[in-house]
Amino acid sequence: MRIAIYGAGSLGTILGAYLTKAGLNCELINRNQAHVEALRTQGARVTGTVELTVPVKALLPQEMSGEYDVIFLMTKQLHNPEVVSFLKPYLGETGLICTLQNGIPEPAIAELIGKDRVVGCTVAWGATLLAPGVSQLTSETDSLTFGMGTMEGVGSQGLKLVKGILEHMCPVEVEDNFMGVRWSKLLINAAFSGLGTVIGGTFGDVSEDPRARRVAQYLIKECIDVGHAAGVTFAPVQGKDIVRLLYFKKGGVKRWLSYRIIPIAMKKHRLLKPSMLQDIEHGKPCEVDAINGVVCQFGRQHGVPTPFNDMVVRVIQEMERGEGAPRKDNLDRFQPLF
Repeated sequence: MRIAIYGAGSLGTILGAYLTKAGLNCELINRNQAHVEALRTQGARVTGTVELTVPVKALLPQEMSGEYDVIFLMTKQLHNPEVVSFLKPYLGETGLICTLQNGIPEPAIAELIGKDRVVGCTVAWGATLLAPGVSQLTSETDSLTFGMGTMEGVGSQGLKLVKGILEHMCPVEVEDNFMGVRWSKLLINAAFSGLGTVIGGTFGDVSEDPRARRVAQYLIKECIDVGHAAGVTFAPVQGKDIVRLLYFKKGGVKRWLSYRIIPIAMKKHRLLKPSMLQDIEHGKPCEVDAINGVVCQFGRQHGVPTPFNDMVVRVIQEMERGEGAPRKDNLDRFQPLF
């Protein structure tokens, strides 16, 4: 069995280290030549909540050859049409693409390769690329999980194959309500990745700062309101009913409870640094349109206002144009929205 991790950056380096350590035939593929060279010469080094170094196979995209049984897609969604079209010839006859991207990427990928070739996966842990070949795991090891589901047509054998691969790293929950899982992950990313990028901080910086936490409450509320309008049933996150814990309609006791629960809910992921923030810091475009932008898009379609998510998109897009920077003062932009 041949496995590729395409876009093996912060998350993919760690996944590749675990799969290779388990004895699987896994190739880590990235466009960054310095990163690939470090992986080749020094191995994949994982630091943070675990410490390990694993010799791995690393390639540049142009060095790919043959066919793969499973390709784990871990690039940003910005270039999915080009990337998926590039990968299509490398899929074996029954080969699958498993997307571990944020947002809701499965439908667009399925249009390019067919619903029967697409498996979706949510990642309930975080990582930061510290240097070429070195990735920091920023979530506690007892909180690492994947949530997995499929489009129509993927057989049970394909699902079992991908699940078995990922279980070499951590537990995998196969979800009947996978779109509900996607929306629950979107909710978390919109609030903590989006706002973390705005203020230049980690998930903990958002959940533990009083002003940021209040904004996060409303980002969460908007995502739930939009999801409900779109007919989504939000799935539990690591066994917790996220809507029951964090949703409120107006003020009062529910909003007060939500405010108190957020730091507890994020405790094991408090060191997670948003990938969007990492992109901004490196002068690269990020995928805010695939995260907060998706909430705004569905809000417009279903007549649900999303002023807080709109503001996150606006502030981050300004940063991408060089018209602003991640800092706590950006919280002032949200004050008129309350």
